[in-house]
Amino acid sequence: MPTQPSFARIETERLLLRAPVASDVAALYEIFGDAATCLHNPAGPLASPEAAADVLWRWQMHWARHGFGLWVICQRDAPQVVLGFGGLSWREYGQQQRLNLGFRFRPSAWGQGYATELGRTALSMAFDTLAATEVCGLVRPGNTGSRRVLEKLGMQPHGELRDFPWLDASLVYRIPAERRASNEADLQATGRPERVVAERLAA
Repeated sequence: MPTQPSFARIETERLLLRAPVASDVAALYEIFGDAATCLHNPAGPLASPEAAADVLWRWQMHWARHGFGLWVICQRDAPQVVLGFGGLSWREYGQQQRLNLGFRFRPSAWGQGYATELGRTALSMAFDTLAATEVCGLVRPGNTGSRRVLEKLGMQPHGELRDFPWLDASLVYRIPAERRASNEADLQATGRPERVVAERLAA
């Protein structure tokens, strides 16, 4: 019987993406507990290492259930340093579960194209292997940096979601499978394909 592909370890041109392990809790708290990285997060920074451990546990449960989830993001040539966390996960959009692309990087990793590189890898996984019909992203209106990343990936505004009822609605971005195929054709035509090398591990 053929084994199913695993996404527990993927290498891109510059990044190492891997499934989270228990020892990542310190980096998770450092990044998600930083006020700068949570500037556009209405929930604010994580309050304690215990809160970080709970988040990490929920991510690991998502991996166990679905075979994919948010990655720990490192540089390929410095795998001991965690740059951030991100990737695909199932998320509630009101009453509907949607495949969501999300990411958060430490400030020293901002402005270097890592989020775009991560996003292209995640979309490739979603459409080429998971056979997803769409991928969505949820972003606060003032988070112009994340909005630019989603737009670079070909995602377009697709309505709003009042995920925090006491605030203005968050923006929903979406890319359907047919739109992503068109984007990939454009990249090939301009000679800028994204090179992704995946290590297929036994599930």
